[in-house]
Amino acid sequence: MTPSGTVTPSPPGGRQTEESYIENILRANIGVTGTFYFTFPVSETLSNETRGNVLRVRGAVIQAGRDHAVIREANTNHVYLVPMIYFDYARFDDGFKYINTSRPRPQQR
Repeated sequence: MTPSGTVTPSPPGGRQTEESYIENILRANIGVTGTFYFTFPVSETLSNETRGNVLRVRGAVIQAGRDHAVIREANTNHVYLVPMIYFDYARFDDGFKYINTSRPRPQQR
């Protein structure tokens, strides 16, 4: 587990699992190419990929925390540090890894 991951407490003798929060899903997909969409409250020109107050970044997550994502843009190599509060959604080209949230069933007698 990474320091900022959210962990579900495990029963005695059980195994802990990360919960399926967005930052944990992004962290599980570090290096996976995708397109990331963010909407900001003010209409400023942020880059060539901005339309009004929407930022679209094509690249890969290089780090993710509880309140932010660090994304490297593929064609420019620019690195964005974006607060998660502005994150809308992501599209991954070849799918993505999802957090395993299944919990072991208690043994029956």
